[in-house]
Amino acid sequence: MLWIEFAIVLGCIFLGARIGGVGLGTIAAFGLAALILGFGVKPGPLPIDVIFIIVAVISAAAAMQAAGGLDLLVGVASRILRRRPAAITFVAPAVAWLFTFFAGTGHIAYSILPVIAEVSRKAGVRPERPMSISVIASQQAITASPVSAATAAMIAVFTARGSHLGLKDILLVCIPATFLGSMLGALAVSRVGKELADDPVYQERLAKHLIQDAAITGEVEERPGARASVFIFLAAVLVILLLGVFPGLLPSWDVDGTVRRLSMSQAIEILMLSAAGAMMLVSRFKPEGMVSNSVMRAGIVAVISILGIAWLGSTFFEANRAQIEGGIADVVKQHPWVFSVGLFALSILLYSQAATVAALMHVGAGLGISLPLLIAMFPAVNGYFFLPTYGTIVAAISFDQSGTTGIGKYVLNHSFMLPGLVATVASIAIGFGIVELVYG
Repeated sequence: MLWIEFAIVLGCIFLGARIGGVGLGTIAAFGLAALILGFGVKPGPLPIDVIFIIVAVISAAAAMQAAGGLDLLVGVASRILRRRPAAITFVAPAVAWLFTFFAGTGHIAYSILPVIAEVSRKAGVRPERPMSISVIASQQAITASPVSAATAAMIAVFTARGSHLGLKDILLVCIPATFLGSMLGALAVSRVGKELADDPVYQERLAKHLIQDAAITGEVEERPGARASVFIFLAAVLVILLLGVFPGLLPSWDVDGTVRRLSMSQAIEILMLSAAGAMMLVSRFKPEGMVSNSVMRAGIVAVISILGIAWLGSTFFEANRAQIEGGIADVVKQHPWVFSVGLFALSILLYSQAATVAALMHVGAGLGISLPLLIAMFPAVNGYFFLPTYGTIVAAISFDQSGTTGIGKYVLNHSFMLPGLVATVASIAIGFGIVELVYG
């Protein structure tokens, strides 16, 4: 029965991944129906905490976009990129990482990619170098951001296990690990390919007049309330960081002789929803603009996907826990890094860090892997660069008019493979090192 149920789960994942978007969550419901209604399996726990945090954070991010704050941030990023054009291979991924870290979403990369392409080309730097690693850095930052859906899923794993670990531990390990990993990825691509002046593809495109200057000045017309929305969002993020680092600041109550403290998940939900409300009052944008923009649409996709795939994963695992743990527990305990390979492989299929964490990370905890080691392996969920079909990858290829960023003859030898592998492996290795030093 285990293998039949496993085949159903894999089939739903493959089919949902082919459809994409909300299809990942809705097709997963077929598997749930088969397991629960067909085989009589008891439903696994719903990913309630993850979903609630995503809804709250996406509400705040969508409010900031509706107020014009996201455009304002893009203008700031443009000015930073133009100040050091010769060093753009390192500056661009640093900016992409930083902005994604604070925004909690990689969608901001879409707006800065055209700037990176133009600045690097005019500086004589092969655009493939900063473009490829910037996409990777924006993915890596998701697993270090205090307000990303993936981090919310990790916090939910800790809460479910009753662990004292939380946001502060994720930040302690993943901020230096993913940032340094991204910089090592930048170093790896800093000499990739021919110099722009010697590249035959670029010269051919120049001769055919196929390259035009992008209409990007770095100056964005500031809308009333845009700056206030950015300050409100950043203030909420900083308070979350403060509470994560000093959990003793969270309020507590005596319930029947037991001290109960406000959970970090609830704190994030309260602060992010409050930030969205504050932006609506201060910036006075129309609510319709908040619920119909790209950030909100992406959030809805994430909620539906995680609801389906995480619920399916938890149902399958709980029904077959004894067999799964008995079969691979010894291997994973002796070689914990093997589990990161599974995280990486599943993320390639799911195209979502949060969905990967929700579907598999609790399995690792159930197998006896220590939670600090799971934090070190957290960046392994950034594997969806492996196939060059994700939105930011496709966008980077299309924005690079020089033709240097692209997909190779054999598909997998694309521009993002080297920086992606280097950044991911380096982030995990650095994470293991930090965990060894801090948690022994």
